[in-house]
Amino acid sequence: MISEQMQDALNKQLQKEFYSAYLYLGMSAWCSENGLNGSAKWFMIQFEEEQMHAMKVYHYLLGQGNHIELLSVKPSKTQYDSLLSCFEQSLSHERAMTKSFNTLCDMALKEKDHATYTFLQWFVNEQVEEEATVGEVIGKLKLVGNGNGLFMIDSQLLDRQPQVDLP
Repeated sequence: MISEQMQDALNKQLQKEFYSAYLYLGMSAWCSENGLNGSAKWFMIQFEEEQMHAMKVYHYLLGQGNHIELLSVKPSKTQYDSLLSCFEQSLSHERAMTKSFNTLCDMALKEKDHATYTFLQWFVNEQVEEEATVGEVIGKLKLVGNGNGLFMIDSQLLDRQPQVDLP
């Protein structure tokens, strides 16, 4: 069983993961409403991945014999100025999530909770990938601006496939 302090921190992380899913669902909705179907699909897959991440935390807590606390999730924005602003907010959010996981890792090491530290390494590695992927899309969007290139990038985003990684 992990410490009560770690349990509380992981329950807060669970809330953050569900908020992440909510954030990406809102972005997907905005993209759909604006005819950006490739981007809508990309953000929908991101929504599904964030739910999966939440469930990894959920199952870990239960597997360690800890209590689940389902904290409320704040509403998410569903209006954006542009596709670029969606991805820039996504990158900002992913950087905040990276910081959150790094803090959890520091906490696990301080408590000598090696099981939790090892569990969290999957998320640390995932965050590196998340930031790089979003950064790449931002680079492309900045390169092409809002003209025909936007249509091309949106079409390319349709090619994204969901990860098959069960909790």
